[in-house]
Amino acid sequence: METTKITKSTRKTNTKVIIAVLVFSAFIATFNETILNVALSPLMVEMNVTAGKIQWIITAYMIVVAVLVPVTAFLIQSFGTKQLYLAAMTLLLLGTICAACSGSFLMLLISRMLQASGTGMMIPIMMNTVLLVTPPENRGSAMGICGCAISLGPALGPTVAGIVLQFFNWHALFIILIPIIILAMILGSIYLVNVSIITKPKIDFISIILSSVGFGGTIYGISSVSGNGNIKIVGLVFIIGIISLVLFGKRQLSLKQPMLDIRTFKYPIFSIGAALIMISMMTMFTMNVMLPMFLQGALKTTTFVAAMVLLPAALASGIVTPVGGKIYDKFGVKILVPVGFTIILVALFILSRSNNDTSLIKIIVLYVFVCIGFGIIMSPCQTSALNQLPKEYYPHGVAILNTLQQISAAIGSSLFIGIMSASQVKALNNSVPEQIAVATGFRSATLVAVMFVLVGLCLSFALGLGSKKFSLSSDSIVVNKKVSNN
Repeated sequence: METTKITKSTRKTNTKVIIAVLVFSAFIATFNETILNVALSPLMVEMNVTAGKIQWIITAYMIVVAVLVPVTAFLIQSFGTKQLYLAAMTLLLLGTICAACSGSFLMLLISRMLQASGTGMMIPIMMNTVLLVTPPENRGSAMGICGCAISLGPALGPTVAGIVLQFFNWHALFIILIPIIILAMILGSIYLVNVSIITKPKIDFISIILSSVGFGGTIYGISSVSGNGNIKIVGLVFIIGIISLVLFGKRQLSLKQPMLDIRTFKYPIFSIGAALIMISMMTMFTMNVMLPMFLQGALKTTTFVAAMVLLPAALASGIVTPVGGKIYDKFGVKILVPVGFTIILVALFILSRSNNDTSLIKIIVLYVFVCIGFGIIMSPCQTSALNQLPKEYYPHGVAILNTLQQISAAIGSSLFIGIMSASQVKALNNSVPEQIAVATGFRSATLVAVMFVLVGLCLSFALGLGSKKFSLSSDSIVVNKKVSNN
């Protein structure tokens, strides 16, 4: 194996190019995650399927991502960065091509699962690589840029899809992505180098099975709580998932080379950061689903208008997230994260008082502030959590945080939308008009979200008290590059 040394004079340029390629690719992958959210209704009609069945387009995507993220922690230690990147993007490309050619629900579902496998690999590859190529004193800014891709991609998906669907059918959503994915693969093959620490851990098939069943079953069970699935089957799958996760965790503690090392949780700041990320994702993911439902149900806006209402907030989050990372690099996390949670708390509380007479401008402004708060806290929470870990734990820490994001998104959507639905039904049973009933459900669910954010605000002070600002210096990094990849 040949080693390539990147010194101070060349690291800055090389790091920027590597991060740019990975962030661009991660944006494409996460953009795919929500691109069909606004097309579910026409897909139901075209493919002659029920609402419960079409929901699998979203649920299956989440399950595959949740399963692949922890497995990728093992893959990162077994294969070079470039090889894994190209494998992830190839899966994404194949899935996109198949989706563009889909003529049936089954083919589209399989295509989406292929896309999800690429997304599930891409996010931890990006974050782990950025941690390795970026000096500790600049990690906040770098992770902020990564966070921008992860948050902006899913946020822009429905908006762009809403615009495209005004002129073309849903196949066009995938057709336009094919050349963009190919371009990203070309850039990756040219500029990426192998930076991952290869330890060649032994393949433990039992861990892979337990992980897949555990995370997959848990996500399915949580996602189906507010759906139309058979409650007995859903409950059984969920219980099997939980049992598998417990067995998976015990097994990891007994292995010399665990597939996913949960010993990361012995670092208190990592655990607090993970909890804050979960609360943030629960809130943001669910608001991106509930708000369009409120706009269309209570204010009677069109799908396109509902999508456009979300656009300013998505852009605000994309702009603020890297800024939050830069502020973290200079001042640390002590004040930044509590301020972010306070902004979310106040804006979300005011939003929870919305009714069917609330103006669109007020909703847009309030949601912009919610997303600004999210942008401020996301990168510092991730960076603070991961900075507490030794380098050999990076792949595991990244995988755990990303897996928890998927689980928290499923928990949030099931919990809050379930509360919204129950409150709406109760209002309808009391002979309340439909528009007012929808607004009532939205207020109830948003108020519960406010309570979770309040818990997050309290935890954020603990993160600031315990987190230490790292001042490690690194004059050079060693990049392991196989001769065959030169």
